[in-house]
Amino acid sequence: MIQLLGISGSLRKASLNTALLRAAADLVEDARLEIATLHGIPLYDGDSEAADGLPPAVQALQAKVRDCDGLILATPEYNNGIPGVFKNAIDWLSRPPAQTKVVFGHRPVALIGASPGGFGTVLAQSAWLPVLKALGTRHYSGGRLLLARAGKAFAEDGTLADADARERLAEFLRGYVEFVRKG
Repeated sequence: MIQLLGISGSLRKASLNTALLRAAADLVEDARLEIATLHGIPLYDGDSEAADGLPPAVQALQAKVRDCDGLILATPEYNNGIPGVFKNAIDWLSRPPAQTKVVFGHRPVALIGASPGGFGTVLAQSAWLPVLKALGTRHYSGGRLLLARAGKAFAEDGTLADADARERLAEFLRGYVEFVRKG
């Protein structure tokens, strides 16, 4: 079975992007989706890395990324771009430099995102593209999953209640799983 890892780029307990990953885990077919968060990852500090090595939270997330067949980044959009906490985590995951190829090299990566705004996370997803290229990933470009006005798409219990959004997510996942399968 294909093993996917979804990383939520938000630290909020009621994160729309974490909720979107939970919906994806429920909807994905012919694959298993594990959800990871960025909790416990400190701000990158080269001096700290030189003195103490990689923090345990970074090592644990690196291992999960290395072990997955495909990676889904659920990105919020902050001020029309990539959230700092998310970029920081990806920067840590690429350390030391020799790990970049091991962790990210040729790994299939998909971008999804949920936002309360009217444009979804289109600008954040576009901002991720040069980062993903620099990391040597294989970006899934078979579609975009941008959930705009996401606050209205989820029920109070955090489930994705909007039928159209559920179908778009399921379709996106089918395409992505096939992309991962084809290698």
